[in-house]
Amino acid sequence: MTAPFVDPLAIMLIGLAMGTGIGAFYFFYAARGQKDQIASLVYPAIGIGLFDFMSGFYMSFAWPMKTFGVPYNMLFGDPLLMFGLLLIIGAVMIYKNVKLGIMPLLSVLLGIYVLDGAYSISALKLETGQNYITAMGLYIFDAIGAILVPIAYFKPEEGKSGAIKYMYYVEWIILGIGTIFALVIGYLALYGHLSSPP
Repeated sequence: MTAPFVDPLAIMLIGLAMGTGIGAFYFFYAARGQKDQIASLVYPAIGIGLFDFMSGFYMSFAWPMKTFGVPYNMLFGDPLLMFGLLLIIGAVMIYKNVKLGIMPLLSVLLGIYVLDGAYSISALKLETGQNYITAMGLYIFDAIGAILVPIAYFKPEEGKSGAIKYMYYVEWIILGIGTIFALVIGYLALYGHLSSPP
């Protein structure tokens, strides 16, 4: 007897939205020099990061390769797993007040993976119609947000023109848009699963 297949995709998308929202507000608070607000993100980042890591791990290793005709375990589970891990690492680094080291570069590698996922969605026609638009929005904005994380190597107060602070706000907006896409897809998935359970 095999165990029934469980599809927690809706809550996983909400978890992703919470994580990218935390990332967005890190850059918002950092641009404004609000270190106390940055510190307040540590515990939520660890908790949400742990959830994202665990749910991504479950999807990566326990889901069938082609659920609903799409290999979601690689397309969504793998990057969610790594995002959760990086979120935890980043939160602990802020808590311990240690230098960033290669952490932002690891985020770039994840961003490239997600960008490859966006290309694959389009080239392989993994999503269509409204699902295509929302999926591409999610993957493109989250990929760009991850690739831009190395701006954290530069402090917002550096540079007389304020260009670094401007880039922090741009990153806040990009991650914020990615968060909105994740929420929309997550809430639509909830409705879809309630109306027709997998």
